[in-house]
Amino acid sequence: MQAATLALPLTQPVAANSAVSQRLPSPHLLKQQMPLTPELAQQVEQHRQAIRAILEGRDSRLLVIVGPCSIHDPRSALEYADRLAALSRKVEDKLLLVIRAYVEKPRTTVGWKGLAYDPHLDGSDDMHAGIALSRGLMLSMLERGLPIATELLQPMAAGYFDDLLSWAAIGARTTESQIHREMVSGLRLPVGFKNGTDGGITVATDAMRSAAHPHRHFGMDAQGHPAIIETLGNADTHLVLRGGHDGPNYDAQSIARARQSLAKAGLAARIVVDCSHANSGKDPARQPDVFDDVLAQRLAGDQSVVGMMLEGHLYDGCQALGKGDLAYGVSITDGCLGWEASERLLQRCAMRLRQ
Repeated sequence: MQAATLALPLTQPVAANSAVSQRLPSPHLLKQQMPLTPELAQQVEQHRQAIRAILEGRDSRLLVIVGPCSIHDPRSALEYADRLAALSRKVEDKLLLVIRAYVEKPRTTVGWKGLAYDPHLDGSDDMHAGIALSRGLMLSMLERGLPIATELLQPMAAGYFDDLLSWAAIGARTTESQIHREMVSGLRLPVGFKNGTDGGITVATDAMRSAAHPHRHFGMDAQGHPAIIETLGNADTHLVLRGGHDGPNYDAQSIARARQSLAKAGLAARIVVDCSHANSGKDPARQPDVFDDVLAQRLAGDQSVVGMMLEGHLYDGCQALGKGDLAYGVSITDGCLGWEASERLLQRCAMRLRQ
């Protein structure tokens, strides 16, 4: 993969009040230097249409967004992608597998912010290399035939990757943000809004309604210039349940309440359940239990559940950054389910759906 060695224009740091700034390439320039081929662009559009069909009930398959909590090592991420691509071909009659390519990570206070920010894992925050490495990694995943998902955290970063994505999430901390709602209204791909960290879904339903409308807002154009952005609205938003401070919200009663809230807001009942975070008590080993419970609800006739999310990597668990050499294929953020358990879970799911 050549993305890590891509030459990008650097400029001298520019003083801005008490801060120091350094210019990055525009999204347009990065996309020119690392282009999406017409063949891959068609593939991305086909994947987006397939996800839309699942959301609208025209495709009976289950959407499954699965992969590392965050990507910190391109080599292990591509090994995971190879394995997922092979599994996808075995279960594609019942499951649409979408790989998590999360290169930004929200932090409650401080910490490693993701591959796009700090690709060298040393606090140097070489974002020039980070955005190029992230885009190159996503292009490599597309070449393996996989749809790509990510969480869009920094709106200014979204323009570097938006043409590669088939699905995106807006996290629990940013669902309430007007800026993110405006951004989503201009995206041409399905986007899931997570419920708030308190477990309530009002902020998510408000976000879905806002993102469905056209907006005019301050933003940045593809050339990197400040601009008035005019959007058309995004009809492909949906709710992601991830639990909250009071505990999980994947049980049948919680999903029924979510359906009622969506109906009250005039929104279609289409729900993705995040099997991690508060729904698993942040214990990755509990993700299969959550998954099986929600799958049983779907098999019992609840068609509002259109998909699920899993945090998985090559090996179980997580490890701390900055405490010695890193183990290969183990997350440095949230704990993940190892590949063997993930593969068994998804194969069993496909079998149950076939029956």
